Order: sequence, then C-alpha cells, then structure tokens
Amino acid sequence: MGDDPAAVRKNRDRLSQHFGVPMQYMNQVHGAEVRQVDKVIPDPTVDALITMTPGLGLAVMVADCIPLLIWDESQSVAAAVHVGRRGAINGIVENVVGQMRSLTPASFLAEIGPHICAGCYVVGEEIATEFGAIHPNAVLRREELTLDLSSALMVLLAEMEVRVTNHHSCTVEDPLLYSYRRDGVTGRFAGVISLPTAQ
Repeated sequence: MGDDPAAVRKNRDRLSQHFGVPMQYMNQVHGAEVRQVDKVIPDPTVDALITMTPGLGLAVMVADCIPLLIWDESQSVAAAVHVGRRGAINGIVENVVGQMRSLTPASFLAEIGPHICAGCYVVGEEIATEFGAIHPNAVLRREELTLDLSSALMVLLAEMEVRVTNHHSCTVEDPLLYSYRRDGVTGRFAGVISLPTAQ
C-alpha cells in the first residue's frame, strides 16, 4: 500500500521472470467472488482466481491475511485465494472449493501461507461475536480476544476433505514479512501457484 505504481509494475515483472510464467493478479476486496481465468486479463475485482491453464501463474497479495493455494492431485486445476476475516465469514473458501469440484472430481490439497497468528490478531467483542457465529473454535478468549484464522480454515478444509498444510509463520512477528497490523503503510508479498506445463 502506498507504493510507487512504477515500482509495483517492476516487482511484478520480476516475479513473472522468476517463476517463468505470466502472472494474473486480482483487485482484492475482502469479498467472496471467484474468477476463472485462462489467460492474463486486467485485474478482476475478486478474492480468488482459478485456472485450468498450465503455465499461467495466479498471485494472491497479502500482508496479514491468509494466502491460500489449492490444487487437485492430478494438477489439472489450481486456485489462489485471499482469505481475511470478512472473506472467511462470507464463504470465499467454500465458493472456491465448490467451483473447483465442478471442474474435476479429483482430491484436493491446499497450503496456508504466512499470516497473522492467533496471538497477534486482537479484536473487539463485536468482531469476535460475528466471527465466532461462523467459526466458534477460532475465537480465543485469553487476556484479550483474538481470532485464529488458520484454525478456522483447517477445520473448514478438513470438513470439505481437502488435505491442508499450514506454514506457521506469523507476519506480525517475523520482520522479514510484510504486516499491515504491525507497520500500517507497508508492502505486500505474493502467494503464487501455477499448473505445470508438459515436459
């Protein structure tokens, strides 16, 4: 946030060069909309991208929210998902997995990337009540009220029979990672997924 647009474009070009694929981004709005893409288009206003096109990179940009990457065992479909509190409440994960299942009957795997941990995600009573109504086990009442976003996703994905790995790096605690909560004006890092091309 607050970065020079030219610097953003340069960094995006570097990311594409690093992975060797064109990269599709999105205009993330903490919603539950999903877009399937087969080529790079102007950034759609969604919080999840799905593709069945090998060699097309999908990028989710975060600085405390969860970068969630999902793919099927046969590597025929992949998704990059931006999951914050609002998206989790509004069903972004259910929308993505449902749409992916309509494309292939295969088993799915997922990875939860670095995000704000339960110990750092302090919230007020109103937010805790709203989130707890959907994900009751993800509201922790210690000295302060906190949310455990990854716990909510782990439970949800398990219920949908998606095998998930959680990378337990906290964006607030790790100075090498961007964190909006910690720094206010800050950059974003990317979670990237791409289906393999035929060798």
